[in-house]
Amino acid sequence: MTHSLTHAGTALPADWRDLFALTKPRVMSLVVFTAACGLLAAPGHIHPVLAFASILAIALGAGASGALNQWYEAALDAKMKRTAGRPLPAGRLDPQTALQFGVGLAAFSVFLMLFAANWQAAALLTVSILFYVIVYTMWLKPRTPQNIVIGGAAGAFPPLIGWVAATGHVAPLPVLLFLLIFLWTPPHFWALALFVRSDYAAAGIPMMPVVAGETSTRRQILFYAIIMAVAAVAPWPLGYAGALYGWTAAVLSALFVLLSAQVGLRRSVEGDRMQPEKRLFAFSVAYLFILFGAIVADHMWPL
Repeated sequence: MTHSLTHAGTALPADWRDLFALTKPRVMSLVVFTAACGLLAAPGHIHPVLAFASILAIALGAGASGALNQWYEAALDAKMKRTAGRPLPAGRLDPQTALQFGVGLAAFSVFLMLFAANWQAAALLTVSILFYVIVYTMWLKPRTPQNIVIGGAAGAFPPLIGWVAATGHVAPLPVLLFLLIFLWTPPHFWALALFVRSDYAAAGIPMMPVVAGETSTRRQILFYAIIMAVAAVAPWPLGYAGALYGWTAAVLSALFVLLSAQVGLRRSVEGDRMQPEKRLFAFSVAYLFILFGAIVADHMWPL
């Protein structure tokens, strides 16, 4: 293993930070939150220690997925400004170390889930890790502009896993939450892809703006935003959530569609700073956090 800092007193913290960076902590925070919301919204009771262990297992599984993704894509990351500073392309970590860390973390996360919750949740966690690493990272991402659409399923698993960890079975509400994240992923990532398009082009990754062009990408962002809004509100009229969640989902989803329309119906010009795209990307993250918070609040304090 190489070190970003050679002074004996600072080598260990640098290594710790680099290993932590492999887990994609910012992505993990959303995974942990949606998983915890799925668990808290589930009926019945799970011991707090077991609940904490279950969420930790999901966090470690997400971290393992991020580490294995960065191990596999190190050469691609080196070609993009946005990712060139990551531990592997920057030469601060040895690839073998990253691989062992990712595999070890994945195995530990599944065994922890098995002992803390049930085999159903452990099986779903295993599927989510394999889906992200093999189906999305290794197969879809380098081959098709639909990578984010199909690969979005990997990021949609956490609330479903959280619910199953608490109950041992699947139910309509967590399936709808899975669908919500699945449909949220394309407008979220394509908004980002529009303002980092040159990065993806340089790395040869067939993201939608690179392959299908800007106009098609913008139209699809708006299309997915509209059907996502329907999925977001659906738990309310279907009777799986109350008015607190329903009104929150309706208002936030209307704002999401409005921001998506601003992106979908415009064309960039020379020197464009892509402000509407950046605004949609930032809002999309807040949207998911608030919406999942609302589903828990609705469960605890129904109107």
